Parts: sequence; C-alpha cells; structure tokens
Amino acid sequence: MRFVPAKSEEQLNLQALHRIRERLVRSRTSLSNQTRGLLLEAGISIPQGLAKIRNLLPEIYKDLANRLTLIERDYLSNLYNDLVDLDGKILKYEKQLQTLCGQSAECQKLLTIPGIGLLTSTALISAIGDAHAFKNGRQLAAWVGLTPRQHSSGGKDRLMGISKRGNNYLRKLLVHGARSVVYRCRNKEDRGGPGSSDH
Repeated sequence: MRFVPAKSEEQLNLQALHRIRERLVRSRTSLSNQTRGLLLEAGISIPQGLAKIRNLLPEIYKDLANRLTLIERDYLSNLYNDLVDLDGKILKYEKQLQTLCGQSAECQKLLTIPGIGLLTSTALISAIGDAHAFKNGRQLAAWVGLTPRQHSSGGKDRLMGISKRGNNYLRKLLVHGARSVVYRCRNKEDRGGPGSSDH
C-alpha cells in the first residue's frame, strides 16, 4: 500500500481549480452538443468544433432569411449567451491556474518537458506533490495507470493494454500531451523525432 501524505494548501487550491474548470468544460461540451442537435432539427448543419459554434450561431439566429421561428431564435440566442458565459468562467480559472503555476518552481520545471503545459503541470503538482514519494518513473506511471497490465501463465509474459488505474483526469492530460509531441515531431529528425536513433 502507498500512503499519501496530506495535501498542502497549494495542492488543494490547484485541485479545486482543476475540478471546477473540468466541470465547466463538460458543461460547455454538453451545451455545444445540444445546440448542434437543435440546429440539425431545424434543418441547419454547422461544422464540428466550438469555434464554429461561436462564430456561426449569432449569424444564424440573427439571419431573418432562414426559416427559424421566433421561439427558436430566442433559445438559440440564450444558448449562445450561456456559451459565452461558460467561456468566460473557464478563462477565469485558467488565469488563476496560470498565476499559481508562475509562483511554483516545480511547475516551471515541469513546463520544460515536451508535452507538458499549464494544465498537466499544475495537475501533476496537485495530485503528486513530492515526486520523491516514488522510487522511479515507472512507479509513478503505474500509479497513474499508464503501464501495461500483465498476464503471465506458464512462464510466458503477456503484456496487455494500459491498466487505466489511478487518476483518470491526470492520465487523460498526460496521454493528450504525449499525442501532441508525437504529432509535432512526426516529420522531424531531431533527438526526439521518429527518425532519430535514440528512442
């Protein structure tokens, strides 16, 4: 068993900001999906992505040439206002995370790692605190749930998919960060790229 020390005030603050922001992001995603669905029922299709909804929704409910009723224009206007409100709240919490990140020497060190940004660095600090609680990187990866599950039988080791145990939110951020690094270095020949001999 791994005994986790009590979280510091900094960790608790970071954790709270992350949880509130994540709830707001889920609400925004739900709102955008509902808006797109209502528009489809009205015979209007818009491309995927929040930016498209932000840009096109005001034009749609203000356009008197389309077949939208007054009721549809009213609730689409309200949905757009809700979206703007959620954007503002999310930005507020991200600015608070940015401030706390700038005050943390540990966060600044984490930011130097490719694929680690504001959200991942502050989430790591809030969840782990002192990395010396782990003997090595593999122990930390196993704690997060990023190491493969093993199924050994008859002297044969069989590695399966990652265990997905531990902190789901932190694991999601780390996986997205790793994907962004792989995507960006796809055509590079540097030390971290696929064309290098050191992997």
